[in-house]
Amino acid sequence: MTSTETLAGSTGSAADRTGSAADRRRWFALAIVMTAAFMDLVDVTIVNIAIPSIKQDAGASFSQIQWITAGYALAFAAGLITGGRLGDIHGRRRMFLIGIGGFTLASALCGFAANPEMLVASRVLQGGMAAMMVPQVLSIVHATFPAHERGKVFGLFGAIVGLGAVSGPLLGALLTEWNLFGLEWRPIFLINLPVGIAALILGSRFISESKAPKALKLDLVGVALVTLGLLMLLYPLTRGRELGWPLWGHLSMAGSLVVFGALVAYERRKSARDGSPLVELSLFKVKSFAAGIAVQTVFGISLGIFFLVWTLYMQVGLGWRPLRAGLTGVPFSIAVSVAAGMSVQKLVPRFGRKVLQAGALLMAAGVLIYLAESERYGLGIASWQMALPLVVMGAGMGLIVAPLTDAVLSGVPREHAGSASGLINTVQQMGNALGLGLVSVVFYGEIGDRLTRAQVGPAFVNAFQHALGWVAAVLGVIFLLMFALPKRPAQHLEGGGDGEDEQHLVEEEPVLVH
Repeated sequence: MTSTETLAGSTGSAADRTGSAADRRRWFALAIVMTAAFMDLVDVTIVNIAIPSIKQDAGASFSQIQWITAGYALAFAAGLITGGRLGDIHGRRRMFLIGIGGFTLASALCGFAANPEMLVASRVLQGGMAAMMVPQVLSIVHATFPAHERGKVFGLFGAIVGLGAVSGPLLGALLTEWNLFGLEWRPIFLINLPVGIAALILGSRFISESKAPKALKLDLVGVALVTLGLLMLLYPLTRGRELGWPLWGHLSMAGSLVVFGALVAYERRKSARDGSPLVELSLFKVKSFAAGIAVQTVFGISLGIFFLVWTLYMQVGLGWRPLRAGLTGVPFSIAVSVAAGMSVQKLVPRFGRKVLQAGALLMAAGVLIYLAESERYGLGIASWQMALPLVVMGAGMGLIVAPLTDAVLSGVPREHAGSASGLINTVQQMGNALGLGLVSVVFYGEIGDRLTRAQVGPAFVNAFQHALGWVAAVLGVIFLLMFALPKRPAQHLEGGGDGEDEQHLVEEEPVLVH
């Protein structure tokens, strides 16, 4: 054994002893941040099911109903990059605790809202606090777990994503139909209170603090440009259909490209001047990150289209109660969770990028099976007849969600983990918003303006089938984009790096404060 190997071995032994002592602590921390991520995922979808109850009980107008859902999404997307950078600067645990505390408070304000205006304002606050909380989840994982364990952790994260995707509508349906204590829709928000308080107490005890090793400053001009650009893009997409796609909406979306261009130019100068840009442009020089961001954006578009039209298809087209619609999605959720766990632990180490591409093809196959089933059975389709396509789709999604996150972050320096995490979440939200905007074209565009009661069901079924064709096409584009991903994430490569790579890794270790 060479002296270098001896030194590496002794260093590894010391690291093993340290890791063993902190093992229980970091797994507790993982459970806490995953719970917070689950809360956010559920909260995004739980409101949709309760919209009729909110409209009837609170007397909300159609425009206010739009803002109860859109206000959260806009505040969330606009604040994600800033939230990630604040974690890098001030500490990820600190920002996580501030975020979850604020999220819990905003949930209470939503639950006790005296009127629709207060509910809209509380939802905007809730989205802003989620933007402080969510980017810290991936960056805490990235900074706390070594590379060889992150695959397993991201597998768990993928399972949580799958569970949250369907649990929201199901939980919302149950809480609304139960009408606990005569509170109508309010328990969908109040359920966050005990979970948030527990996460706040346990998080302050078990999560270790980490931050960027270099002293960074918050780029306020960058914050303003990112927020302005995202609002100019997402606001017209959110309100466009309701307002009849006015000219100012198209001009605003086009203008957002100018704002993003100005952001890139400013951030490049900012990076050269003091090394503290809001958006770390050097991340896009990492091939795995740049390619993964592109895939994540387009993947978000497909999900944005599918989940909305699927809900409308079941509840409006087929006339199903919310609870039946929620239960129908359970096979999908289970399939996502199982496939996500298998993909990063067993499949990706062996097959690499091919697993993600197989997931895209499998998901597309599930969409086409669903299309065939819908055409065959029409309005008479049953929940069990949807199980096969949903399981195939869920398995495909599970093969994508967990390894994709791993692939995007695999080459990212730990000092930029928060910024990278914020960008990942932001582009996914942007993709979802673009998908929701396209629903007006691929779904509502197929439905007439004036329908009789007898025409509603067939019209919605036909529009659903048309939208599924678009989703399958987008998944085909994702399959092609995945060729730009590295064949294997960095931590799954066999063999060791050279001395230069080892030194690079040492320099990128996060600052941990216990």
